[in-house]
Amino acid sequence: MRKTWTAVVSILFLVSTFAVGCGGGKDAGIEEKRRQLKLNLAAGEPTSLDPAKAFDGNSMEVVNNLYEGLTRLDKDSKPQPAVAEKIEKSADGKTYTFTLRDEAKWSNGEEVTAQDFAFAWKRVMDPKTASNASFLMNVIKNAEKYNAGKASAEEVGIHVRDDKTLIVELEQPTPYFEELTAYTPFVPVYKKGVKGKKYPFSEAKDFVTNGPFKMKSWKHEDNITAVKNDYYRKAEDVKLAGIEWSMVQEGTTAYQQFKMGEFHYLDNTSIPPDLQSKIIGKGEAKVSEAGGLDFYRFNVKEKPFTNAKIRRAFALAIDRRAIVDQVVQGKQQPAYAYVAPGTITESGDFREGGNQLIPENNLEEAKELLKEGMKEEGLDKLPQIEILYNKGDKNKKVAEAIQEMWRKNLHADVSLKAQEIKVFMENRSNGNFIVARSSFLPDYNDPYNYLESFQTGHPMNQTGWSDKEYDTLLKSAYKEVDESKRMQTLHRAEEVLMEQMPICPLYFYSDITMQKPEVKNILNHPVGPNDYRYTTIKG
Repeated sequence: MRKTWTAVVSILFLVSTFAVGCGGGKDAGIEEKRRQLKLNLAAGEPTSLDPAKAFDGNSMEVVNNLYEGLTRLDKDSKPQPAVAEKIEKSADGKTYTFTLRDEAKWSNGEEVTAQDFAFAWKRVMDPKTASNASFLMNVIKNAEKYNAGKASAEEVGIHVRDDKTLIVELEQPTPYFEELTAYTPFVPVYKKGVKGKKYPFSEAKDFVTNGPFKMKSWKHEDNITAVKNDYYRKAEDVKLAGIEWSMVQEGTTAYQQFKMGEFHYLDNTSIPPDLQSKIIGKGEAKVSEAGGLDFYRFNVKEKPFTNAKIRRAFALAIDRRAIVDQVVQGKQQPAYAYVAPGTITESGDFREGGNQLIPENNLEEAKELLKEGMKEEGLDKLPQIEILYNKGDKNKKVAEAIQEMWRKNLHADVSLKAQEIKVFMENRSNGNFIVARSSFLPDYNDPYNYLESFQTGHPMNQTGWSDKEYDTLLKSAYKEVDESKRMQTLHRAEEVLMEQMPICPLYFYSDITMQKPEVKNILNHPVGPNDYRYTTIKG
């Protein structure tokens, strides 16, 4: 009888222990889910998560948190050593020696090596990759020539001394080079995961990364889930269990989901334009300065925008103040030039030294320019004009407002066409548009970065525009070491751009964010994507 009772007690003890264990596992699962940051990619499916091709805000945000470069931006948006433990610069400023950390690992536990960086950077430059970010590499010796097929990969100024030492030769001293190495096109790539694959980076199983998070799942057109990377060099500082990026493109829906607790954080791309003013006024959203701007591209190979006077007429016929105050409503600034305020150089804010290059509310000049331009082109009537834009509430409302302004002020027949982001980007890149919505987020905080994109043949030009004076000015500014002269040259380049008007600035960005009070320590940079490595969720 005693044996039987002892057996019963033992069984009950095991059952209770098992139950406690199950409860602990369940609680741990709940805790892990609670520490998962829920975000939204308002433009939908990323165009690419290949670091060499991820060159839009959606894509770079994900890449920035899956990977890490030689440097990484700190809370003050300054580059600090990351995968690199030590950075040495030669006396002439043209050679950098990066010493990699021993603890830098891939998410599979293998060491990150100097060869991984050399392979990744040359892959961005390789013309076969067709990377829109290749121009960022042009500061490196022979990178531009390699991309143009005029030099070999071996001639590029990237040298691997050993597994832990990367030596980079520049074309000339580049004060913002360390900042560039924090940017997503400069992250390393796991060579064995790319070599020989036709479509790398297309599925979750393809990803071996070295950042604070690693890919867990990717349900295309729906969501991307990442989890903490235990092999990250500073894994102990990463408090989140993971991140889930949803892809809700309808602003009102995203806002309602935030209110219901389904998102922890929204930026202005996810907040409905018609609600922004109200949300800001109620204190539900925070507004801060940001770099970049929204603008329209004119296809200068398509009539009527083959004529500079007509392009300028259409630019002058837009009431930017009305767009800011009545449409986007996020305390943005009207853009009467291209380089944004807050673009700081050694000489100070570039915009403070520049003129208002687009007259405000000058419809008479717009009408006169249109008349002159049509006469020069032999046009009795304007052809129909189509505004192409990527789907989104804000983009639609801005396009509708400009459609009405051009109809009312210039008697133009304007139609609108919305496309999914991937199709839109492809059509814009291929010149399949008349007017196309565009945006620019700076890669580094210098006016040259804004202006370099419109040089002849630049992959980000996408207008068909070419101007010898502009090209000469940009080349001169690139080589100029006297900061005062460099700024004078860049101001003149911006003037030429606004005189010829292959693009039409609309408004400079502000950073509008909604964040749950329990979420802390999101690194939100004026230049570059958000960083969630120090983010915490308390509750």
